Amino acid sequence: MGNKIRVLFICGQNTARSQIGEAFMNLLGEERFEAESAGLERGPGINPLAVAVMKEVGIDISGNPVNSIMEFFEEGRAYDYVIAVCDEAKAARCPIFPGQHEKINWPFDDIGAFEGEWDERLARARVVRDQIRGAVENFIKEHGTRGQEEGLNVMA
Repeated sequence: MGNKIRVLFICGQNTARSQIGEAFMNLLGEERFEAESAGLERGPGINPLAVAVMKEVGIDISGNPVNSIMEFFEEGRAYDYVIAVCDEAKAARCPIFPGQHEKINWPFDDIGAFEGEWDERLARARVVRDQIRGAVENFIKEHGTRGQEEGLNVMA
């Protein structure tokens, strides 16, 4: 199967957007990509809206761990791409990982900040889920073969 391109998705607390990015990358890019996710701070648990919208597309993230980016950094984990799915101010707080090839910012709306009735928040979360899926699909198309071409720090 060869080496995989390692991707880290980050957001504020690792409770929604980064979890969605990780799930889609591992599902859609399984041949070439390996994704993890973490938050600048460890959140209280996976956001129920994120769980609900991912179940709608057949992916269960309810049991996923909520990770801290600093733990990954202190462990010396290496990534080819670090993708921040939060606003630029939060993305700027991310450490530079050893061997990191590129840092990317995809500023999606914060699902955890949505207000209103459940159905309204769920509808908005679906939009974010679909935007993240589209961004992941485009990323896979653009970067799916770059590991061999550019000699990235890909790991088995």
